[in-house]
Amino acid sequence: MSILLDTHVFIWAAGESQRLAPSVRGILEDPDEKFFLSSISAAEIAIKWSKGRLALPKEPFDFINGFLIESGISQLAVTIRDACAVGYLPYHHKDPFDRILVAQARSNGLRLMTADPILEKYDVDVIALWLDDDE
Repeated sequence: MSILLDTHVFIWAAGESQRLAPSVRGILEDPDEKFFLSSISAAEIAIKWSKGRLALPKEPFDFINGFLIESGISQLAVTIRDACAVGYLPYHHKDPFDRILVAQARSNGLRLMTADPILEKYDVDVIALWLDDDE
């Protein structure tokens, strides 16, 4: 099954972060898996960068696009269907970016890779990074 990356997972993967366990890196490097980054995650990255809340080695477009090309991650546009699907979600999470990611994962039949345990409350297949490699 294809996997939608939560924004922070994409940032960690692009930055060689130690926050990703070796088993998660293994999933991300699996050639049999198909990965997606939502356009809403690109917006979230750009907004955080513009507010000074996220340091990037390059401007957002170059950072995001460069890693998409390097890693083979595909872009996933937010469609009208995805946006409207947010209205059917319970309010477990207040963050509109995360709510759209959940809606996209559900609408497109994707698993959602995240380190946010709140997202597991939704009816979506979550790859839960907080359960991985307890040390």
